[in-house]
Amino acid sequence: MAAVAKPPGLLVHRTGLDAGETRFALQMLRAQLGRPVWPVHRLDKGTSGVLLFALDAAAASALGRQFEAGTVHKTYLALVRGWPASSGCIDHPLRRMKDDARPRARRPAAATDAAPADTALPALTRYTTLARYTLPVPHGAFAATRCAQLALMPETGRRHQLRRHCKHMAHPIIGDATHGKGPLNRALAPLLGTSRLWLHAWQLALAHPATGAPLCLQAAPGPEWQALMPWRTD
Repeated sequence: MAAVAKPPGLLVHRTGLDAGETRFALQMLRAQLGRPVWPVHRLDKGTSGVLLFALDAAAASALGRQFEAGTVHKTYLALVRGWPASSGCIDHPLRRMKDDARPRARRPAAATDAAPADTALPALTRYTTLARYTLPVPHGAFAATRCAQLALMPETGRRHQLRRHCKHMAHPIIGDATHGKGPLNRALAPLLGTSRLWLHAWQLALAHPATGAPLCLQAAPGPEWQALMPWRTD
């Protein structure tokens, strides 16, 4: 296996959905190692964090089975608008997105993901609030903007699940151009020093594909996350 810390704005591999891009994590890692690599999961272009590749087909197959079985535990960091509860569970089914070009998982026809495209599929995310901030940027009728840093633990793997679930609980992720608030994102970008999607894949906990030993892979968040500290209010 090879794990990399993907920066925001980098695609995992070539895709017709973003034909103008010329840099991809898969091709960069393959060139760096001088050997083929297999991606075993995905991160959105705007999401940073730990991204795992297999170095041979057998490892790719073994790791893929873990992801499909839901035995890989993922923890993300997100900066969201507002102050959610200290912890909670978002249990909100999600429909397959119309532009989802990903192939469906190779499962028996009776499996859940074989449902018609317009069927809402179970989706569950647990979260814990790690910090709360008050940013000196007016928002609506308020003189400042409340934001919070969350640890998000998805228990299913629907496309854009975390972004859609945060929107569903009325705490959209900052910088999310699709499911967030554009005017607020643009207002906060100068203060935060970046217009990125504030979603970071922090940890992957899984079993080693050959030995079964437990592994916890981590990618530290970038320095922009630490720059939030002056506005922390809890």
